[in-house]
Amino acid sequence: MTGSLIFDPLIPLWGIYALAAAALLLVGFGLIRGLAGWALRGLGAVALLAALANPSLQREDREPLSDIVIAVVDDSASQRIADRPAQTAAALARVTAEVAAQENTELRVVHVGDAEGDLGTQLMTALSEALAEEPRARVAGMILITDGQAHDLAAAPKLPAPLHVLLTGHKTDWDRRLIVKNAPAFAILGEAVTLTLRIDDQGAVPAAVAGSAMISIAVDGEAPQEYRVPVGEDLELPVTLPHGGMNVLQFQVATMEGELTDRNNAAVVQINGVRDRLRVLLVSGEPHAGERVWRNLLKSDPSVDLVHFTILRPPEKQDGIPVDELSLIAFPTRELFVEKIDEFDLIIFDRYRLRGILPSSYLQNVRDYVKRGGTVLVAAGPEFGGADSLWRSALGEIMPVEATSRIYEQGFKPELTDLGKRHPVTQGLEKLAPAGGWGRWFREIGMRQISGQAVMSGIDGQPLLVLDRVEKGRIAVLGSDQMWLWGRGYEGGGPQLELLRRLAHWMMKEPDLEEEALVASAVGQRLTVTRRTIGDGPGPVTITAPDGTETELALPEVAPGRYSAQWDAPEMGLYRLTQGDLSTVMALGPSAPKEFEETIASGDKLEPVVAPLRGGILRLEDGEPDIRRVSEGRVAAGRGWIGITPRRAYLTQDIRVAALLPGWIWLLLAVGFAVLGWLVEGRKGSGKARVQG
Repeated sequence: MTGSLIFDPLIPLWGIYALAAAALLLVGFGLIRGLAGWALRGLGAVALLAALANPSLQREDREPLSDIVIAVVDDSASQRIADRPAQTAAALARVTAEVAAQENTELRVVHVGDAEGDLGTQLMTALSEALAEEPRARVAGMILITDGQAHDLAAAPKLPAPLHVLLTGHKTDWDRRLIVKNAPAFAILGEAVTLTLRIDDQGAVPAAVAGSAMISIAVDGEAPQEYRVPVGEDLELPVTLPHGGMNVLQFQVATMEGELTDRNNAAVVQINGVRDRLRVLLVSGEPHAGERVWRNLLKSDPSVDLVHFTILRPPEKQDGIPVDELSLIAFPTRELFVEKIDEFDLIIFDRYRLRGILPSSYLQNVRDYVKRGGTVLVAAGPEFGGADSLWRSALGEIMPVEATSRIYEQGFKPELTDLGKRHPVTQGLEKLAPAGGWGRWFREIGMRQISGQAVMSGIDGQPLLVLDRVEKGRIAVLGSDQMWLWGRGYEGGGPQLELLRRLAHWMMKEPDLEEEALVASAVGQRLTVTRRTIGDGPGPVTITAPDGTETELALPEVAPGRYSAQWDAPEMGLYRLTQGDLSTVMALGPSAPKEFEETIASGDKLEPVVAPLRGGILRLEDGEPDIRRVSEGRVAAGRGWIGITPRRAYLTQDIRVAALLPGWIWLLLAVGFAVLGWLVEGRKGSGKARVQG
């Protein structure tokens, strides 16, 4: 039990101060005048002022509270290498025993694992959260059991007591790591990009392995190539991507005997291969309303170089105008269809008919261009069913349709075929239809499918859009010139731009529009596997982990032609996925995780946090320390020991407040002192009068 004197004034403090000042003046006046009772009158004033101040005696019943020691245990990935788990467990057991031996002291243990994402060890964040859950007045000390590699020092809290660090690891540890200093997110196909790599050694590196290292390089999981490179120098590595889409490059440094860990010896870089300036040749047989559709589509894409020719004056046109007065540009047929044909990524024939402008040998070049890997799109109009149809040329040999010579001039709504609902070019387009469905077209060219894939149908289910592969190339035939009606919004329109965009990109072999594809993506450690197919349901996917273990993952159907599932990967690294003839690789996690950037145990980073309250940084290999009690402000660590500061915190259970004296006693004292002063002054005054008489 403890007591203290408190005041609860009966009048405002300024009133008490004013009365005190007046009383002081009066007492001082009496002293100057030589009045014998000035002291008694002063005591009376003091009693009166005390009564107005209303002093009370406060008594508290207090229960002493225990001191708290917080131990933060680093369980991150870098703490799971070598014998650090055993060191950590032994240190925690020793701390637990030492704190238990301390009188009236409790231990709080907080474990810190790997942070989500590439954030490293969030040691200070964990310490801040632990402090927030405890009364700071009871915290007598904090202990970190870690390798010292914290990545959130900016979040260090203000400490109420000494902080100590118990370091795992050994002074003889050494490690080698691979760093990718520069890697672009994308690169242009056919052009070399430069990656900057570096191999660094840390710690007590043996002389026998210093200086150089073996590195292997593999692309998309293929057989690696090995090279010997110097250590401690930046390596400039030129790379030319083999294909469009995502390219996965894996780098691996050979693991040496005695190395602390090989988790930082590998790096995976993913680079997206893109085309530079897609070159498209658009040949329009005659001006018509749909011609602008193709031009607007291709000109709206800044990555497309469009060469567009419209045949305005066919050879049979004779109107008597002198040739030298014509302002038309001559069609450079030989340059385009012989000399530079292989430079184009896509050739579009829009309502083109055989008029003798392109010799049959040029159209044979186009046929051969497709077989070598080129792409051709034929947008057919009424001319496709006539005698001068492009189908009757050498190009017709590779077309997936035959012309029936019929032209249907009636309204109809294009529809997706069963195959079209699964094909990447047209899949999901029905969801883009307006409220009343797609608008009608009013012309369809009669075609009979002989090969390829019909993804859209028209009147009476006849093929409207047919896609096909020809050796290394691709060809597509659209049996109508009425798609421009969708662009004009007739009867609600339709997904004109989206369909033409997908069609053009499929023609140019974009990986995202392949019919048969195995695709993987990841968010954190969760892997999403997607299989696209236009055939029957595929079987399970075989996933090969970095350590060689295999897992079979079943893929349920989530949409027509699309099968997908998620899988939580056990660790970061390169995963190979195989399903039938398809395979792909996926890298989980960053190329150089923070946890393994620095693996040598060191207290240098934590020194600025430990020093202000005179804590200590001790290596566990030198022995597990004792825990002592030290006074606040004293040195809190020494050789073989660390200190905690007793806080002497308490919990107030009861408070009793009683007046120091009743009010009538204060009044009696004030009156009594005043009367005594009057009597003293009166008696002394009478004595003086008798002497004078």
